[in-house]
Amino acid sequence: MANIQRQQKIADQIQRELAEMIAREVRDPRVGMVTLTAVEVSADRAHATVFFTCLDAARASAAEKGLNRAAGFLRTGLARRIKMFTTPTLKFRYDESVERGAYLSGLIDSVATEGNT
Repeated sequence: MANIQRQQKIADQIQRELAEMIAREVRDPRVGMVTLTAVEVSADRAHATVFFTCLDAARASAAEKGLNRAAGFLRTGLARRIKMFTTPTLKFRYDESVERGAYLSGLIDSVATEGNT
């Protein structure tokens, strides 16, 4: 139980630090405006999957490539900011749950308005 809480605290700290570094230090034009939605850290804390969203879903693939290209740079910066025995390798993935939630919400709203007429 304590290990899971520790893992979540590490994931939260990684998310905060990466969000700041991406906003201030990453110069890749493919990245643009991204929002980090979650971080999942492996049990051995050697790997971290970072989930993100974009304002423009059409640019998500390019943003993912840009973030994965900058992963080494971000990992080095993370190692300077967070004191850990091992800094996890970073893998960025586009988070489709926000889009899916908006789509489902739209479907529910359309059914609700059809039911009222």
